[in-house]
Formats: sequence, C-alpha cells, structure tokens
Amino acid sequence: MHQRGPSLPARLRRIALVAALIALIPAILSYWGTMSEPSNSSLGIRSVEWLRDNGAAGLVARVESIYYTLTAPSKGGPTLRALPKVGYAGSAPRLALSPESRPARVESLIHPALPGEGVWHATRPSLASEPPILVTTLRDQPEYPRVVAGLAWIDTKRTTLTLNPGRLEPSVPIPRGSMDVPASERPKLLATFNSGFKLSDSHGGFAVNGHTYAPLRNGQGTLVGYNDGRVDVIDWRYGSTIPPGVAYARQNLPLIVEEGKPSPNIANSAEWGATVGNAVLVWRSAIGVDRHGNLIYAAGEDQTVESLARALIRAGAIRAMELDINSYWVTFITYGAPGAQAPNKLLEGMERPATRYLEPDDRDFFALYSR
Repeated sequence: MHQRGPSLPARLRRIALVAALIALIPAILSYWGTMSEPSNSSLGIRSVEWLRDNGAAGLVARVESIYYTLTAPSKGGPTLRALPKVGYAGSAPRLALSPESRPARVESLIHPALPGEGVWHATRPSLASEPPILVTTLRDQPEYPRVVAGLAWIDTKRTTLTLNPGRLEPSVPIPRGSMDVPASERPKLLATFNSGFKLSDSHGGFAVNGHTYAPLRNGQGTLVGYNDGRVDVIDWRYGSTIPPGVAYARQNLPLIVEEGKPSPNIANSAEWGATVGNAVLVWRSAIGVDRHGNLIYAAGEDQTVESLARALIRAGAIRAMELDINSYWVTFITYGAPGAQAPNKLLEGMERPATRYLEPDDRDFFALYSR
C-alpha cells in the first residue's frame, strides 16, 4: 500500500519552523556572545540590557514602567520612627570648617523632624574634625513619609574627583585603564559613585583625560572637571568638543536644577529618560553644585526627578543633573579608612556590594580622593 507523505499545510508549517529557527541563529549567537563576555553584572541584568540594545527597548520600557507602578509605595500612612544611621558611628562631627563654606542642616520637609534628620555626619574618624565628605538622610516626599533620600556633601577644595571608564560604558573606542579604582590610588580614596545613563540613552557626550570620545551636546547637564582641580555642574554651551583647560566632561540629560530652582521642564516626562520619565517612583541619583563650588550627591528609592531636585535644592544646590537610575546602577560608597578599607554604602538599599568599584565595572564611574 502506498504511504502518503505529509500534507501541503504540514510541509509549509515545517518550512516556516525551520526558517524561523534559521532566522533566530544570529540573535542566539549575539546573545551567547554577549553573555560570554567578562562582566560584573548579573545574568538577568545583562539579558535585559541585551534586549534593550537589540530592538526591544520599547518592550523593556513598558514592562519596567508597569513593574514600578505596581510596586510603588502607597501615599500617606505612618511615618518612620527613626532614620538609618549614616557616616562614622552615626554621630555628628564638630566641624572645623569655616561657617561660610560648611553646609547647614538640611531643613526637613516633614514636621516634626526625626532625630538627626538633615544633620551632616563625617564618614571617617580620622577626618571627623575637618571632613572632606559629609552625609545625611532626609524624608523628601511628604506624601510618602516612609521614603528616605541620602545626601552627600563634597568639599571640592580638599578633594580630587576623577571620571573612570568602565568595561562597557562609554560604548565608544576609548583607553579604559583598569576599569576600577587603580590600586596605586587607593591610599587616598574617599568615595566612589555612579555616573550617568548609557550614552545610547543619554544622547550626551563623554570626554576624559583632555580628549573628547563622544561628541558633547549643547543644552545637556554636564559634570565637568578642570585641569586646575575645580569641578562644576553646568548647562553645556561649548560645542561638541571640550575646550582647553577641561580635563573631563560627562553629560546626562538636561539640568534638573537651574539657579536654585527646579528646571522649568521638570514636569516634561520625555526629558528624563525613555525608561521611566519623571513621575514614576524608582531608584534615582543626581549630582549638584552649591554656591561655594562644592558638590552634593543625592540618591534614594521611590524618587521622582522632581523630588530629587527639591532635596538637592534644600541641601544648597544651585545647579544639578540627574545621574543613573534603577536599583542596580545607583551606588555611593565611602571608605572609613585609607586604602579603600571599611567601605560603606550611603543607603543600605543600594543593591550592589560596597566593594563594587574595587573590581572592573561595566559602567563608567566617579572616584573621589583626598588632595
């Protein structure tokens, strides 16, 4: 008896399946190659980043937005009874800094203030009388009384700030160095903290060691370091390459604080990143400068761009820019002893370990040293 072969529809289904598998081969090879590369990021994070970089950025953004909306805290409810302790032994230092330069206690947004709220603390016992870094915490959203932001004040006259390329960012050809805090520099290390978005998301520029590796854009918030050691946060107006005298420049979206006030565009969600915009509550970080030229870093869980901007203004910032977002990327670490010893995260909820920048990291970052 003659046995009939597969029907035409069955053959077409098989051909379609084989064609689909063949079409997937480049994607599978790309994914496998990316996952096989050296990295200190988790497999899940690298998988999400691969999707974002390979045509699924919109899908990832929608999923993240839904997730953050579902996990956002409820408004109102009981406030905290105590704030997390920060700095050396959780005690406030007796500051020998001049009255005109030392930061004032950050005024609470929720009354009455909790014990220690907005009070600055040193980060190292040996530097407690004249601390180059001070840290504090603040409840910065009255509608969410259990949400806490961490703040760090940096004396730029007694410190040196460097911008350090990571393994994958900036995603341009660049001499990457050790991609961590160099061992030779660790005796003077005071702190490290995260940089901005991936360049593909920030659409900004990157310059280091006096050379521009990704073109800078006018109108972008820029953390800039000068050859004489000064640093600033500015609205960039100098064209696509850094001018003489500039050591490095890192851009990330427009300023969120201008002339001591929130940016006029703070409510424009499209300005603040494709993933979560302005209003979604998420881990965020930012950096500002006060009227004395000192830096102020701010970060916290369940923050909007506006809440972080207002926290920075309360701490004295006259200009500020957003840095990276999401719990995996936001990191501020201080070191309680020379040689990168006794590392301590600004907020315990920061996901990455306190040793993050003591090994090669995927993202570019900032390191702060004593002069």
